[in-house]
Amino acid sequence: MTTHRNETSLVGDVDLHLFNEGTHTRLYEKLGAHVVERDGRRGTAFAVWAPDAVRVSVMGDFNDWDKTACDLTAIGASGIWERFVPDVSVGQAYKFHIWSRYDGYEVDKADPFAFAAEEPPRTASIVWQDDFTWSDDVWMENRARYNALDAPISIYEVHLGSWRRPGHEDRFLTYREVAPLLADHVKRLGFTHVEFLPLTEHPYYPSWGYQTTGYFAPTSRYGSPADFKYLIDVLHGAGIGIILDWVPSHFPTDEHGPNYFDGTHLYEHADPRLGFHPDWSSSIFNYGRNEVRSFLLSSACYWLDKFHIDGLRVDAVASMLYLDYSRNDGEWIPNEYGGRENLKAMEFLRQLNRVVYGRFPGVQTFAEESTAWPMVSRPVEIGGLGFGFKWDMGWMHDTLRYMSRDPIHRKHHHNELTFRGLYVDHENFVMSLSHDEVVHGKGSLLDKMPGDDWQRFANLRLMFTAMYTQRGKKLLFMGSEFGQGREWNHAQSLDWHLLDYPLHGGLMQLVGDLNRLYQEEPAMHELDTDPQGFEWIDCSDGDNSVLVYLRLDRQRDVVLVVLNYTPVVREGYRIGVPRGGRWNERINTDASVYGGSGMGNGGWVDSEPVPMHGHDHSVALTLPPLAGLVLKVADF
Repeated sequence: MTTHRNETSLVGDVDLHLFNEGTHTRLYEKLGAHVVERDGRRGTAFAVWAPDAVRVSVMGDFNDWDKTACDLTAIGASGIWERFVPDVSVGQAYKFHIWSRYDGYEVDKADPFAFAAEEPPRTASIVWQDDFTWSDDVWMENRARYNALDAPISIYEVHLGSWRRPGHEDRFLTYREVAPLLADHVKRLGFTHVEFLPLTEHPYYPSWGYQTTGYFAPTSRYGSPADFKYLIDVLHGAGIGIILDWVPSHFPTDEHGPNYFDGTHLYEHADPRLGFHPDWSSSIFNYGRNEVRSFLLSSACYWLDKFHIDGLRVDAVASMLYLDYSRNDGEWIPNEYGGRENLKAMEFLRQLNRVVYGRFPGVQTFAEESTAWPMVSRPVEIGGLGFGFKWDMGWMHDTLRYMSRDPIHRKHHHNELTFRGLYVDHENFVMSLSHDEVVHGKGSLLDKMPGDDWQRFANLRLMFTAMYTQRGKKLLFMGSEFGQGREWNHAQSLDWHLLDYPLHGGLMQLVGDLNRLYQEEPAMHELDTDPQGFEWIDCSDGDNSVLVYLRLDRQRDVVLVVLNYTPVVREGYRIGVPRGGRWNERINTDASVYGGSGMGNGGWVDSEPVPMHGHDHSVALTLPPLAGLVLKVADF
């Protein structure tokens, strides 16, 4: 049946069908505010979904915020209201006024599909259309190679508002101001990707963006949508990929946002046992409602399509998957089979990954999933959720717990270093040392390390080396690369002045060298997600708190890694090696250039025909204190 609408409508019958069945992925081309020309007049076509409204109007600075001046027209029984308003142009602010059919409820709402918003604390939407010209064709043509499972992916996680501030000015750097600074820093340190904490519009700055209201609008705190595109373009031009944190798990209850949008729980579940998140006092999307799935799928695709984003990191996946997440008995509703699994959320996540990889085959999705949910990063076709990668929260917790111990006690907890071997083959992992570990009283990474200043830095250098040399992609939160001394504060710049001190500068030089080694040596990254890429030499020397292992590439070329987790210098420590010859030290974290004591092997050691660890040859090494060695046999 044909749905009647006016001749200026952007919404067609196919759009309504796809929207209502939960498969529309381009709603950003149909709903919201679009600058168009009708009958020779330029203006803006507005459209909003409010099925339980009896009347909807659009008001803004173009009509003196008169809620009765511009009524929208319902498109049949679709729940969508629309109107073309002449002479409304880019940059003008607007909201929808909604009269609900229930209890005389009226409310002013920002546009859920707005492309831009006023700078908080103001909450109106902004009509936006930019003509930004991209210059990242080379990157876009090749990004599938840079994002591949066998590529070196080393991620620098950034909260844009606190990465750097302009001198003593109490303001943020804009997208355009930060672009060359961030590109230079990331490129110089050898990171391959930047991951931004959510830059989707959010009313409360201390939420770091995780309380999203603008699922199609970059936050205006740092500039316009075109300015954000400029930042991405500059990073792409420097050969750096972009991952955006995206939050389909919950959204805030601010009145201007999607919550209780038309006098009903439109986007969220009505029952608080399903629709209210106790940890964050926020609303939970109703993944069983088709139109909500279309909304979220369109949001994900919007950033990948219009902003050339290279990957989406999906926040709080565990909270989506478990109906009893952070809930006590009686505070949640079991699924139809009596279980705790959120079947609708599972279905949505699988649909999300099918859509993303179908439309944008060169990108990746990353799940922040903190439990042992199986097959998160395995294909949907074999029962997985379909993500490209999963954060390895288990490694992070085990490692930080181990590293915080006094070295004299570490021998009793050796399993915290080796437990990862039991599950590492189950997923495609990102080894993350993220923002969550340096806030809420946890202190900085440096704060977690025991001992005096020298030992703390040595421990941190050792931990980073362990991360960079194990299987999995890498993620490091900003400031950790130079040993930020205090806990991260979103309201302040990082302490860049610390780079004037040798221990901080040496740590940052090590991170750069580890990144370069990770990229240059195929054995360090090529089989990150393949069991053939890792082989233990000795994982059982808990008495000395030493680990020894190999990294391998497809050609069976090898890199040897030796980690000494005590401040004891071990002379003549014999290790079996798979081939004879001279083994060169590619990395020694105790080198004086990094702030270490300068202990080591003079840069190289020759193997001897002495069998050890199942190999015909071995090397006798000096293991520096609280240090890691990375060696590779010389090619003559």
